[in-house]
Amino acid sequence: MILALIGALLIGLSLGLLGSGGSMLTVPVLVYVLGHTDKQAITASLAIVGSIALVGALPYARRRQIDWRNVLYFGIPGMLGAYLGAIASKPIPGSVLLSIFALIMLLASYMILRKPALNQEATRQRRAIWKIMLDGLIVGAITGLVGVGGGFLIVPALILFGGLPAQFAVGTSLAIIAMNSASGFYKRLDAVVHEPWSIDWSVIGLFIIVGVAGSFAGQFIGSKINQRSFHRLFGWFLIVMALYILGRELILKRSAPESPASQITTAADD
Repeated sequence: MILALIGALLIGLSLGLLGSGGSMLTVPVLVYVLGHTDKQAITASLAIVGSIALVGALPYARRRQIDWRNVLYFGIPGMLGAYLGAIASKPIPGSVLLSIFALIMLLASYMILRKPALNQEATRQRRAIWKIMLDGLIVGAITGLVGVGGGFLIVPALILFGGLPAQFAVGTSLAIIAMNSASGFYKRLDAVVHEPWSIDWSVIGLFIIVGVAGSFAGQFIGSKINQRSFHRLFGWFLIVMALYILGRELILKRSAPESPASQITTAADD
């Protein structure tokens, strides 16, 4: 449990510092540390990350560092996308979802490691509203499908195409993540009654409390340190975690022998 609590603290730190990355840590911790099933972890991740993001967005709202125009145009389609993504995930095996999750982690690491390009004023341009809404729909679909908040895509889009300063992009991203996660979690609750697992509310509550503390700590630390160093460290960490997940899901599970129960079932069918 100590490792899980450390993971929860890092989830909050990531959201507080970057406005993204929380779910990249939440799902692996729930699966590989606490032993949750694939879909159970994805469902819990939406509740945990969404709640931490919501609380983390409040200080930005008080400082008026949230762009509500982008919250509207990006967030509303994102909620629809998250709802549809949750529906689409039902027939997909959990191991496949985790493999997709790992590939998205690799994309996230690329976006984080190339972040210096986001500081180039010349690259900023206003994006058409319909394109912002399409971006929101796609990011939301990813959220509902594999439990990824999508901040690693939202923050660069807000900076590059929305012309927002970094702090505004982080605050706006947290608000959008909270909206998308809420929609995806709401839809996934429908499927829980048909699953062999249940939601562990005690774990979710504990992760939210520790994660919120980490989020506020991350916002404080972010004003005191060179964030670029943290970005690079986190980006490389995501690459290692993604390769680990792919190795577990694509190599180890395929090479593992069938359980005696499954062999008996197969023999009976023959």
